[in-house]
Formats: sequence, C-alpha cells, structure tokens
Amino acid sequence: MLPRFVTALLLTLPALAPAAVTVVHVWPTQRSADSFRRISEYVDGTENSGRETVLRTRPEARDGCYFLTRTKADAPVAGATLLLEVVLPGSPEVHTYPFSVDVPAGRRVFQVGVTGTDWPDTQTRPAAWRVTIRSADGALLADSPSFLWSVPAPKAN
Repeated sequence: MLPRFVTALLLTLPALAPAAVTVVHVWPTQRSADSFRRISEYVDGTENSGRETVLRTRPEARDGCYFLTRTKADAPVAGATLLLEVVLPGSPEVHTYPFSVDVPAGRRVFQVGVTGTDWPDTQTRPAAWRVTIRSADGALLADSPSFLWSVPAPKAN
C-alpha cells in the first residue's frame, strides 16, 4: 500500500509545481509599420502575425521599439502577465508596460512593442530593460534583464 501511495505522490507532484518558463533571449529593435505587412494583409486587410504573438502598448500603432522575446515553456500557462520595463536614455524613470498573455507549451516568439506615442522616436534606443513573466497568481515564472538593468546606480556623494 505504501509503495503505491509514494508512486502516486511522485507522479502528481510535477503537476502541482508551476510550469517552468524560460525567457531564452530578448532582442530590442526598431520596427516600422511596413515591416509587419504580409501579402495576405493586402488581400483581406487583417494583420497576419504568423507564428508570433504581437503585443503593443498602442494596438492601433505599429511603429515603435519592439522587444523580440523568445520563450520556452514545459507546459502552457494561461492568464500570465508579461511585464516589460524600460529605461530611456537621459532619465532614470522606469516605464512599465504589462500585457496579459497565454504562454503556450514549447517555444514561442512574442513581439512586445512600445508603440505610438509611448516611444519617443525611431532614433531612441532603450538604455536598460527587463522582461518578466508572472503566473495568474503573481508567481515569478521567468525574468530576463539587460546588462545595464542589473548594474547598480552610482551612489550620490
């Protein structure tokens, strides 16, 4: 009886643990509205994002700075929050952009865009950034900061 219980317990424990999600890599880049147009959009007028999930701070605007975020998940995570935090050059202020997402099992590409009036211009590059993914209950699933995000601020004299 005890061996069966132990076996059943060992088999159910992984199901109780939160799904393992990894942010494989993040690439910030500027993108224009035209870079998202595909041939099918000229035919039916609707945006076709292919196998990528496109998230924008201003859904009506496509121009902006995108953080191409590659993820890998052991199991699907419904109702997660992808949080993008960005610091712009010349200002210590952190701009925070939350997105509700469903992270599918396997590999996925999220095009996370700070678009429209949320991004200053095409010449501005982020000084530092961090992408965080949290489960529906707020548990941290994955975190990927830029190098400068983790550098401590200089001490004031």
